[in-house]
Amino acid sequence: MSTKETVKILLLKRNMTIKTLAEKLTELSGKNYSRQNLSGRISNGYLRYEEMEQIAKILGYNIKFEDLTN
Repeated sequence: MSTKETVKILLLKRNMTIKTLAEKLTELSGKNYSRQNLSGRISNGYLRYEEMEQIAKILGYNIKFEDLTN
């Protein structure tokens, strides 16, 4: 599943718009995110890991790495 699909699904589950997410991400990070800018970054796959962690936090999720070698 792509980042775009993942974020869209999580937004739908939380009944949140990309605009609201951009506003909350701006508050959390101190960087300016517009709806258009964030939407473009998500669609084009240009999110940094730190941004994805912040998005997950806003939406009430954790990013988890699972050891698949066991």
